[in-house]
Amino acid sequence: MADFLIIGGGIGGLATARALLSQGHTVQVHEAAPELREVGAGVVLGANAMRALHALGLHDAVRPHGTPVTRLDLRDQQGRLLQSADTTPFTRRLGFDNLGIHRAALQRALLSSLPAGTVRLGSALEQFTESAREVTATFADGSTARADALIGADGIRSRVRRQLLPEAQPRYAGYTCWRAVVEAQHLHLPAGESCETWGQRGRRFGYVPVGQGLVYWFACLNSPEPRHPRFRDFRLTDVQAAFADFHAPVPALLALTRPEQLLWNDILDLPPLSHLAYGRVLLLGDAGHATTPNLGQGAGMAVEDAATLARCLAEAADLATAFSRFEQRRLPRTTRVVRTSWQVGNIGQLENPLLVQLRNAAMRLLPAAVSRQQMAWLYEVNE
Repeated sequence: MADFLIIGGGIGGLATARALLSQGHTVQVHEAAPELREVGAGVVLGANAMRALHALGLHDAVRPHGTPVTRLDLRDQQGRLLQSADTTPFTRRLGFDNLGIHRAALQRALLSSLPAGTVRLGSALEQFTESAREVTATFADGSTARADALIGADGIRSRVRRQLLPEAQPRYAGYTCWRAVVEAQHLHLPAGESCETWGQRGRRFGYVPVGQGLVYWFACLNSPEPRHPRFRDFRLTDVQAAFADFHAPVPALLALTRPEQLLWNDILDLPPLSHLAYGRVLLLGDAGHATTPNLGQGAGMAVEDAATLARCLAEAADLATAFSRFEQRRLPRTTRVVRTSWQVGNIGQLENPLLVQLRNAAMRLLPAAVSRQQMAWLYEVNE
């Protein structure tokens, strides 16, 4: 058995902690934030992620807090259907649902699966050093910790990755996004339906049920630069005005939103890396392969990472071998997700009216077999 330091207490860090503890390893999670805040956004855990949670013994702890997503609709600004995908053939075959869930509920479920004291809050990594036998981490308060290995699960702006690869910086996708989770039970939206609308002039809106009558929505606009002054000053009324001519229930969802619920972030990803394993140090989740949210696989990739790492450690007692196998199994898949999601975002954010017309026509004509093929590689991963 080995000692592990996990840097980052997000979805990937907490799931990995559970995976390692279940194998008898010693784990300490160091989270820079003074508290694990309840961020008001939703996530989709695809059937692939739910299967990974099952492998970690976490499926039953997570599943009751979300709601199955069985239909994925793509519409134009007027609400006309561009594409529709019924996911039940895949989920039935796999035995797991696609699950919409509030991020805070997922985080609570993962945290509650860990013994008290596993996560140390307010513990910001400054640097680490690696020797032939161990890794030593130094934190902002001057404390140090030693372990057999260190896992960087500290997000897209990872301090661990910055030390390993200072040139590997987040990449701006060209659009910015507002999000919220609202109580929308009285809208009586179709059960299990998730919808994304590709509008005109680089406008995109989507929503997904996340359980207990809650709906998560997101609204994207093109922006020439990150943290653009115009959008920095945007208020809820500005978002409502920008999407006022979108089909129902978009205006209704925005009307249900309170100003304090609104979150704003530029959309970023991480250009694919060549490696995830660096001796006794491993990059995991967004620290190693942050993706734009267009495939709904960011959280799922982190959960898959945790399950794959557990399998690799079970197969190889030597950490270097296990980390190398993890890299070989995960890198092709995560690279494909990052690249495909980037391309989907570019298509969804088109501004040129002619290109928008051509895009919408092409989506209507796209054979259903193509959608099934994409769902197959997303959901039916076999590493």
